[in-house]
Amino acid sequence: MTVPPIRCGGGVIEFGRRTMIMGIINMAPDSFAGDGLAGDAEAAEARGREMGAAGADLLDVGGRSTRPRASPVDVEEELRRTIPAVRRLAGIGLPVSVDTTYSRVAAAALDAGAVMVNDVSGLQRDPGLGTAVARGGAALCLMHGRGTPRDMRQHAVYADLL
Repeated sequence: MTVPPIRCGGGVIEFGRRTMIMGIINMAPDSFAGDGLAGDAEAAEARGREMGAAGADLLDVGGRSTRPRASPVDVEEELRRTIPAVRRLAGIGLPVSVDTTYSRVAAAALDAGAVMVNDVSGLQRDPGLGTAVARGGAALCLMHGRGTPRDMRQHAVYADLL
C-alpha cells in the first residue's frame, strides 16, 4: 500500500522511502523521559538544532506530560510552555508539530509556525481541534489511547489489541 506524501508547510513528508525520525521536545517539567525543559524556549531551540544535526526529519513540541499518572495541564499553561518554543523552532528549517489535545493550543501553534498537530486523544477531548487544524491547513496525526494520563493504566486492557 502506498501512502501519499503529507504537505507540511513548505515541506513534504514522504513515506516509504526511508524511516522518518521525529525529535521530541518536551516542554513540561515532568516529562516521562526526564528531559523536560519547563517552558524554556531558548533551550528548546538548542535541542531542536541538535536533533536536526543528528538527523531528525521533524520536531514535535509538547507542553504537558502524557506519562501514566501525569497531572492535567490547563490550556493557558500549555500555551505558555509551547508557543514560544514553536515560534523559535519554526525558524530552524525543520517541520514542527505540536502535541496537544486543545484546539486553542493547536491554532496558536499553527499561527506560530507549526505545520502539524499530534493529538494523543484521537480527536476525543476537544471537539474543536479537527476544525482548528483544518482551518490552519495543517497535517493531523491521530494517536490512540484509552482514558487520560491520570487513569490510562486502568483502561489499558485489550482482548485483541489489533
